Amino acid sequence: MQELKVLNFDMFTTLMLAVLAIYFGEFLRKIFPVLKKYCLPASVVGGTIFALISLLLFKMGVVELKFDEYAEAINKLFYCIFFAASGAAASMALLKKGGKLVVIFAILAAVLAALQNGVALAVGKFMNIDPLIAMMTGSIPMTGGHGNAASFAPEAVKAGAVAAKEVAIAAATFGLISGCMLGGPFGNFLVKRFKLDEKSTEKEVMKEIDIEGETGNLLVDKPNIIQAVFLMCIAIGIGKIIELGLKSIQDSTGWKVALPIHVCCMFAGIIMRLIYDRKHGNHDILYESIDIVGEFSLALFVSISIITMKLWQLSGLGMALVVLLIAQVVLIIIFCYFLTFKLLGKNYDAAVMAVGHMGFGLGAVPVAMTTMQAVCKKYRYSKLAFFVVPVIGGFISNLTNAVIISKFLQLAKDLHVVWIG
Repeated sequence: MQELKVLNFDMFTTLMLAVLAIYFGEFLRKIFPVLKKYCLPASVVGGTIFALISLLLFKMGVVELKFDEYAEAINKLFYCIFFAASGAAASMALLKKGGKLVVIFAILAAVLAALQNGVALAVGKFMNIDPLIAMMTGSIPMTGGHGNAASFAPEAVKAGAVAAKEVAIAAATFGLISGCMLGGPFGNFLVKRFKLDEKSTEKEVMKEIDIEGETGNLLVDKPNIIQAVFLMCIAIGIGKIIELGLKSIQDSTGWKVALPIHVCCMFAGIIMRLIYDRKHGNHDILYESIDIVGEFSLALFVSISIITMKLWQLSGLGMALVVLLIAQVVLIIIFCYFLTFKLLGKNYDAAVMAVGHMGFGLGAVPVAMTTMQAVCKKYRYSKLAFFVVPVIGGFISNLTNAVIISKFLQLAKDLHVVWIG
């Protein structure tokens, strides 16, 4: 059998492809208005087309596209800059307003994670699937994403489920794609269904126009853009210092809870915003510039994440596992509609946060942010949602999900012994 040729992409060519994918996605959104109507982001549209072409080339035995570790490094950089910018958008008033919603949303995220595992085991039992394999379609790859899939799957492998890692990675990829595709249309449905677009104030409508770039009501300038980039570079540096400090405390005390780097960068952004809010003068143009830097970073991160996906990992999924994954999609749609949206206030902010919950409940926090952004571009911006969702999806749900996974994984191991017997 002839060995498949490999085409390697370094950091620079990956960055170029990511931007071209965004441009192509914007082009398709103009050609096919339905994509914009249902809030499908350009980075998702263009990135998915590229990933499908990559899959086709691989399946036809033409070439395999590979991306080096530096591409992953620059992607992490954009990810952290985006979170720092999200933190910088959180004023003191917003922090106070979002406090109660953070608590409610944290509980909802934990309940969803538990239900994801419950559904996985129940459907798996109905279809006579190894409980450990069924668990690899629950909150491990869904709420947890690829990171948790790689972390927890080896435990299932050690317990006797040989294919657990492959299933978990494939399920996480499926979740990422479905989250990207469903989040925007789901948000559009909520806004139209409950007529939330009719409640915009004139100021909010002007903000929506600014985001689309159709007018120049709030003009940013070169000094503020440069300042915004510099501040975000400082913020991610502070974020790294925070991460290292917490890790040092963790090592010395044995405390097993660690904050991921992107959450540390978000906290650094919040600190910067609080400092600037106390400084004399109007900083609105600087804040708008930071938003632009954050939006730029998010688009690149999502595009790079999607174009580097190995969709052929999904080809090994059998029909039973496909049914398990579809059950997860049905669960999160029902949960976000009847619980997340309604318990968070049943208003426009709640609709955007429900989109975010679907995003990190199926894929990852960047999926949540880019689908929320797509909805906000069509309607209006929700500062509350862009503060609450990263705090829950990027930090609190990681902690609660880890505890929930541990409990359900032990249950799955016990059921596995019965299943093989």
